[in-house]
Amino acid sequence: MEPRHFLLGLCAIFHFSLRVSSESSCKLKAKFNLSGYKDVEKKKVVIGGMFPIHKRIASNDGNTSRLPVSSGCEGFNYRTFRWTQTMLFAINEINAREDLLPNTDLGYVIYDSCFTISKAVEGTLTYLTGQDEAVPNYRCGNGAPLAALVGAGGSDLSIATARILGLYYFPQVSYSSSCSALQSKFQFPTFLRTIPNDKHQSTAMAQLVLHFGWTWVGTIAADDDYGKYGIKDFRSQVEEAGVCISFSETLPKVNSPEAIQRIVRTVVESTAKIIVVFSSDVDLSPLIHELLRHNVSNRTWIASEAWITSALINQPGVSSVLAGTLGFGVRSAHIPGLQQHLLDLDPYSDPLTEEFWETMFNCTLDYGKALRMAKDRVGETNGTSSRVARGVPEGLCTGRELLAQLNTTYSDVSQLRITYSVYKAVYAVAHALHNLEDCTPGQGPFHGNSCADISNFEPWQLMYYVKNVRFKVPHTDEEIFFEKGDVEGYYDIINWGVDGNGEISYVTVGQYNGSADPENQMTIRNDSIVWNNDELEPPRSVCSENCQPGTRKGIRQGEPVCCFDCIPCADGEISNMTNARECFLCSEDHWSNDAHDVCVPKIIEFLDFGEPLGITLIVISAFGALVTISVGVVFVLHIGTPLVKANDSLLSFSLLFSLVVTFLCSIVFLGEPQHWSCMTSQVALALGFALCLSSIMAKSAVLMLRAQVLKAARSRAKAAAKAAKAAAEAAANCGSPDVIVTNTNNNNDLAAFTKPEVDYLTFAHQRAITAAATLIQAIACTVWLIILPPFPVKNTSAQNIKIILECDEGSVVFICCIFAYDILLALLAFIFAFLARKLEDHFSEAKCVTFGMLVFFIVWISFVPAYLSTRGKFMVAVQIFAILASSFGLLSCIFLPKCYVLLIKPERNTEDMMRPRAKPRDGSSTGTSASLATAATEVTATNASTNIDD
Repeated sequence: MEPRHFLLGLCAIFHFSLRVSSESSCKLKAKFNLSGYKDVEKKKVVIGGMFPIHKRIASNDGNTSRLPVSSGCEGFNYRTFRWTQTMLFAINEINAREDLLPNTDLGYVIYDSCFTISKAVEGTLTYLTGQDEAVPNYRCGNGAPLAALVGAGGSDLSIATARILGLYYFPQVSYSSSCSALQSKFQFPTFLRTIPNDKHQSTAMAQLVLHFGWTWVGTIAADDDYGKYGIKDFRSQVEEAGVCISFSETLPKVNSPEAIQRIVRTVVESTAKIIVVFSSDVDLSPLIHELLRHNVSNRTWIASEAWITSALINQPGVSSVLAGTLGFGVRSAHIPGLQQHLLDLDPYSDPLTEEFWETMFNCTLDYGKALRMAKDRVGETNGTSSRVARGVPEGLCTGRELLAQLNTTYSDVSQLRITYSVYKAVYAVAHALHNLEDCTPGQGPFHGNSCADISNFEPWQLMYYVKNVRFKVPHTDEEIFFEKGDVEGYYDIINWGVDGNGEISYVTVGQYNGSADPENQMTIRNDSIVWNNDELEPPRSVCSENCQPGTRKGIRQGEPVCCFDCIPCADGEISNMTNARECFLCSEDHWSNDAHDVCVPKIIEFLDFGEPLGITLIVISAFGALVTISVGVVFVLHIGTPLVKANDSLLSFSLLFSLVVTFLCSIVFLGEPQHWSCMTSQVALALGFALCLSSIMAKSAVLMLRAQVLKAARSRAKAAAKAAKAAAEAAANCGSPDVIVTNTNNNNDLAAFTKPEVDYLTFAHQRAITAAATLIQAIACTVWLIILPPFPVKNTSAQNIKIILECDEGSVVFICCIFAYDILLALLAFIFAFLARKLEDHFSEAKCVTFGMLVFFIVWISFVPAYLSTRGKFMVAVQIFAILASSFGLLSCIFLPKCYVLLIKPERNTEDMMRPRAKPRDGSSTGTSASLATAATEVTATNASTNIDD
């Protein structure tokens, strides 16, 4: 019984373990729906491929109440199907070669990514697993080893697949994923590509924009890493160079008419004429159709390599919108035999080729489907389910249709750019496998100098050979090698012209080589470019027109820096370049011209001898000096006459000499100021006026004193007359017969001249006063010239456009003191003459002096505001006019009356005419300087008779 119980226990334990095991087993959650090509039977190595043969995944109803099914794909893309066939062509070509992998037959597994990340991930997991049901982290089956993945199309797709493949250090060589984010070996350690990194393309676009001087551009990017990174790099470079972005729009990844219409409105409303587009052809196509519908023209488009040669964009009728487009295309090449391979397709070989054939010829290869379609059409026509005639139903493909008769993107091999990149990617993997297979044992790169087995190698072993591969591409001899996973950044610059049929033609107008020196990276033939609307000159795209020299940029608040106002430079400032940010101040000796773009030397200004104003002043000065000398000559000729001898003739000559000095010193103010002229002009003027005014003051002082003495004498005479008259009247009243009453008024007046006070100031005194007053001024001027003498200066601040050559007084205090002294002498002379103005005679000199001093003050008082309100040489002219006017005033008022008597009325120049006139009846009587001196001889006799009467 015990063995029986033991066996029963073992069966129970085994049954329980099986039940537990079945409950904890792995379950496949979903099955992927992938389409593509597969040939792995009897192959030594398998290369993977992934191409966006369809444009998108088919929409589903979103029902979650049933088992989820992987979506299918729709929108067949002839261009990417050509890429797929190119990979098949390259593998067949390699298998046929004897010099490359001679002992290895390559197989392939190619999946359709449908231009969708989810499908790309599905394909990657399936590829790694090795069977249709993807099992992460497992390789199921014992088939040929996987070499590398060529793909997966767009940058977004490659980023997704590269993250998965990088986990297993599985090589991936991309043919069209150019996004700069993929250059990070930290995130994508096994990613390589045969298409240039977008950082080169962004730089090329930036250089193109700067080359044509466009500063106001719009940007449009696809809503993926390719578009975002490409535009980001472009913007950072152009904005650093001063270019502004008018607008930045993003193309939706899914169909969104509202978003497309919004972008169209932005393009139409923007003033930017240049639009940079970083997008695939699939994402851009809806926008182009909408632009055509709105007939948006007069724009120049800058295209990225993803759509510059795309037939999906280059549809009939797009020339009105896209003519003149400039873009960058990767290197192109001619691949012999490829076109024949493309045309020799067997439509029945696989479902994908069958779909291509049906889409291309708009028919079906399925007889039953064609029959049903024919019946449906007949039923719609007759309204009944009529019997279809026997024979080939309409819409059935024969399989013998000729692809060569169709002008399609698929069979067009004139612009093999991405196609050529696919070709190079396959050959890069093949050469890496060849190097792995050709490894000599004991000389390998791995641990212990070992080599990898071509029939059973690890992905990381092949990765070593892929990243170090170096080969020349067949038929082109282009050398391929990877620098940190990237190839050199070479592009053709392509221009969209219009041929004779009105269709777009691709014209290569330049090249860009990112590995060249910065100054030689871009070569472009401007004269070969056809611009939008057949213009010969590049379009202008600026927010504000360039600020020309003479202006500066004034930034508008709240707007981009490219939107600005052109503000003219202020006077004295210039800008000599276009779009200057600020104006520069000219030096002191220079000033801005009328255009404010050049500093020109300032005009040197001074009152020159040869200009009309200078000549006029010289003539007036010389005339004044000659007139004064003539007056002196007249006085010399009449030196012995009473009029000349009256009141010291020597003072009259000193006064005339000083007037000559003032007339002539005004000439020294003319001409370019020199050290000697600055000192001479001011000192001569100060000394001349000091001598002149001191002479007048001495004359006036004598007149004033004599007037005072005469006034006192008159008062005494009048009192004596009254006393005598009273005494006579008293005597008459007393009846005295000896008293005779007579008129004593005249006798009393004349008696005053006998008083000794009349000649308090003799001629010697007057001369001493004049000499002392002039000496004081001379000493002050000497000290001034020694300590702080005047000197010539360039006055650059008085007038903006002129340099005024003038004299700096050296010391304002000194010159004020000197001329204040002259003013003091003038005031004293005026006061003295004014007090003596009532000395009446046939010739009243006091009144002439008074008038002369009044003219002097009027001239100089008027001079002050006139001088302060003028600038430059006219200040000197005003000063000279003041000197001449005051000199002529003194000469005329003091000497003209005397000359009149000497020359016109010589009969008045007698002793009698110099005597005082009879006293008026009111008892007021005065004398003059001329009569006072000549009356002294008659005073004695008169006094005698008066004494007798007394």
